[in-house]
Amino acid sequence: MAELTSNVTDTALVFEGGGMRAAYTSAVVTTLLDAGIFIDWVGGISAGSSNLANYLSRDKLRARHSFVEFANDPNIGDWRTFARGDGLFNAEYIYEHTSAPDEALPFDWDAFQANPARFRIGSFDCETGETLYWGRDDVPTLRDLLVRVRASSTMPVVMPPVNFEGKTYVDGALGTSGGIPLDAAQSDGMTKFLVILTQPRDYVKKPVSHAWAYRAHFRRFPAVAEALATRHERYNATREQLFELEKQGKAYLFFPEIMPIGNNERNVPRLEGVYAAGIGQAERELPAIKEFLGN
Repeated sequence: MAELTSNVTDTALVFEGGGMRAAYTSAVVTTLLDAGIFIDWVGGISAGSSNLANYLSRDKLRARHSFVEFANDPNIGDWRTFARGDGLFNAEYIYEHTSAPDEALPFDWDAFQANPARFRIGSFDCETGETLYWGRDDVPTLRDLLVRVRASSTMPVVMPPVNFEGKTYVDGALGTSGGIPLDAAQSDGMTKFLVILTQPRDYVKKPVSHAWAYRAHFRRFPAVAEALATRHERYNATREQLFELEKQGKAYLFFPEIMPIGNNERNVPRLEGVYAAGIGQAERELPAIKEFLGN
């Protein structure tokens, strides 16, 4: 495959997570690709890392299927897989056994490799409490990419932590940004941001109500319990920073006009409706996005 090119080099594309709420924002992936907008820096956490992977492989079909039709897959997980320790979402299957050519969500690894864009996938080290952002040098193989997308997406409690290379990881949303990898973009020198969010503009994250339960559940990993108890502070602070960047003309913020589902939604007709709403909004906002990007 010939090397792909980027046509937006001064702006970071930042994807928030949000589980199945990404059915809405996967529509933005589709819309950007349809418009021929190829951004040279992309960051994602949790479900946002799946959006990142699909955007960089330029796969519109997979972008939709990952958060819509795939919810019908009988292997995706339920209370039975949770009871046997594989998670309410069967993460090993979802992220590591669906991307081969003959599997449920074939991934175009050649296109991903041919794309010159830089990227950052965020995760959280259970033992040290460190936030990690992986990039292209960390993923020489498809397997290396998939296990990191899984690590970034491993929601505590409902999915088991991921172990590889001698470390244990959970969802990057527990890290320094609260789940919106603005800090990774800034660390890489980016100063202009297209940020795709999965909660409405007026959303404010509240503190967890049972922090003691997390401390009991994560006795082995107190850094995880502490991060869960304080995540709302980092998340809300990142959003406030985004609002300030927006006022300065340095950020375009895409907020869902509606968000009628939670992060565990499995009902495909509802997911189809959410995706359709995302397409409608993304297409309406596309002229403003293109103006912001100078594209």
